[in-house]
Amino acid sequence: MRVITGSARGRRLITLEGESVRPTTDKVKEAMFSAIQFEIEGRQVLDLFAGSGQLAVEALSRGAAHAVLVDAARSSLAVAEKNLTATGLRDRARLVQGDFASYLSSCRERFDLAFLDPPYRAGLLQKALPLVAACMNPGGTILCEHPTDEALPESVGLFSQYRSRKYGKIMVTLYRRQAEEGRDPA
Repeated sequence: MRVITGSARGRRLITLEGESVRPTTDKVKEAMFSAIQFEIEGRQVLDLFAGSGQLAVEALSRGAAHAVLVDAARSSLAVAEKNLTATGLRDRARLVQGDFASYLSSCRERFDLAFLDPPYRAGLLQKALPLVAACMNPGGTILCEHPTDEALPESVGLFSQYRSRKYGKIMVTLYRRQAEEGRDPA
């Protein structure tokens, strides 16, 4: 696992060991960031179910202003903190250890980009999507990584599916905010 481009380009990232760990592959990560390459600079990022923090690290490396990494597992956030420190990006990130629903229901921050890559087949994505949509800025983008056999809603809050791409057994679904009546989408 490595940082693809930006200020930390080529840096190797560490991950937790174990069968329950499923880091995003470089191929999928590259595809995700290609889809939003012009939407990163200066943005506020949410990495929900952060794990090793590789998606937040990639966004920060590419110029995002700040990232919040949320994960229930203390061990995951310890790895994410090591990755942020090793890449010199720690000062632009905040780590939150806790339940995603508790964090989002009391969240006062607003985000431009949100990455959701929860444990597969646990129903977490469907529960998190409406809560994340409520924390997004106008013009925001939500990217979800999920198994190809897991259906996601066409719309959630003010967001609707913009694009879905399949990468083997993995699907990446991108949500964008729906256009207000009489206006073009952001």
